[in-house]
Amino acid sequence: MRKPFTLLMSAVCLYAFLSFAPAAPGQATDPAAKLQALSQQLKLTPQQKMQMLPILKQEGPKLEAIKNNTSLSGMQKMRQLRAIHNESAPQLQKILSPAQYQQLQAIRQQEIQQAIAKKRAGR
Repeated sequence: MRKPFTLLMSAVCLYAFLSFAPAAPGQATDPAAKLQALSQQLKLTPQQKMQMLPILKQEGPKLEAIKNNTSLSGMQKMRQLRAIHNESAPQLQKILSPAQYQQLQAIRQQEIQQAIAKKRAGR
């Protein structure tokens, strides 16, 4: 009886925390804020949110380092960002429905394009 209650309370707390974290898709650097943005776009369930948060926490610093690296060409950024996305793809495919995963792919492609555009603007 205690375990389901603890799990439920954890989910409620996580959901409440994420509900107050404002974020614009593609601009969120904090994993919780990014999850909130993705949650709205992909219509994630509370369980999906809990499963995705550790993945986003692991990816976040790597993605930001690539996006902010001005020494990389646009093509290099694209390759490195895709490599990180491909690392987490099998986990995300288990969590998301096929439609949600396809939408996530489109969101990530847009983020890659923004990172490349940022590089071009910095020249």
